Amino acid sequence: MKVKYDLHIHTALSPCALEEMTPNNIVNMSLISDLNVIAIADHNSCGNIKPIMELAQDMDLTVIPGMEVETREEIHVVCLFADFDSVYKMQSYVFEHLPPMKNKAKVLGHQLLFDREDELIGEEEKLLSFATDISYEEVISRTWKLGGIAIPAHIDRPSYSVISNLGMLPVNDEVKVLEISQYADYETFRKKYPDYLLTQSSDSHELGFVGICNQYLDIPLDNGNKLDAHAFVKYLRQYK
Repeated sequence: MKVKYDLHIHTALSPCALEEMTPNNIVNMSLISDLNVIAIADHNSCGNIKPIMELAQDMDLTVIPGMEVETREEIHVVCLFADFDSVYKMQSYVFEHLPPMKNKAKVLGHQLLFDREDELIGEEEKLLSFATDISYEEVISRTWKLGGIAIPAHIDRPSYSVISNLGMLPVNDEVKVLEISQYADYETFRKKYPDYLLTQSSDSHELGFVGICNQYLDIPLDNGNKLDAHAFVKYLRQYK
């Protein structure tokens, strides 16, 4: 099954995202952009994923629960999971390893939580925009043990990427997928990293960028089964 994807979308829970990034706005913009699969990847949290998954249930849109974890090396890793319980377990672990500081909304931005009607139900008080004290390798290992897949984010960028911060891409059998930013040349990086599945996602912090990369994956499905988060993550984990 050929699917159009965007695996790196932020909601207004991320303090750097615009307040327009609400559950309904994201789902509707994804449908307008003809996306089949999206992943929500807020900074160090999964607080807005459940309403988005609920909204998409009866639509032709698969939502992958995820989060963008910042490691102690200040590397961003998009961690995708097959179900909400797994991403929530990851969030609980990440929250234990964030600095014990409250967010300063007036300085760093609001961290908004919504229900499925886009009604504001609160703000996350824990500071989400800082690095955890979890290593890059531990983020990958922990994600894998929870049945997920860890994707080094925007590897082409000069900051917050594994290559910019470590000077290389460490070999790890549990890293099967890489992400480049919307500004990178896809063919250049595909040839540079032929042993990996290369993805290109928007890293959207505002609605106008959702689906902008126009990238597709061909996902094999058994016996005509419907594409869901389990099937999608299974495909990424088994990529060779």
